[in-house]
Amino acid sequence: MRFLIVAAMCSVFLAACAVTRPVVVIADNGEMLRGSATATLSGGSFEVSGKWKGKMLTCAGSYDSLDSSTTISMPVHCNDGRKGIVIATRQRSGLDGSGRVRLNDGTDADFVFGTAAEAL
Repeated sequence: MRFLIVAAMCSVFLAACAVTRPVVVIADNGEMLRGSATATLSGGSFEVSGKWKGKMLTCAGSYDSLDSSTTISMPVHCNDGRKGIVIATRQRSGLDGSGRVRLNDGTDADFVFGTAAEAL
């Protein structure tokens, strides 16, 4: 019985662990969408929003937060119906990195997270 109580307490503690880092998506014309990425033991997600070509845009996606690969791909979907993929390369810490976004209409943009995003 004691083991079950300890196991339950550990599960609650671990489920509450989360790391959140800033994210910025930068268009070729300098427009930016800002948001955050959050990683937990059950998965990761990100969301960015802002004005894009004069209209409010929100894009979001998810990823496997336990994947230790240096480069990961993440599906992304936007509130205007566009969707695409983010290819991101993480630095050694796993908390910082950059990459590219490509949407199904041909839109490309830079994607930065962590320290680089904090600086923008």
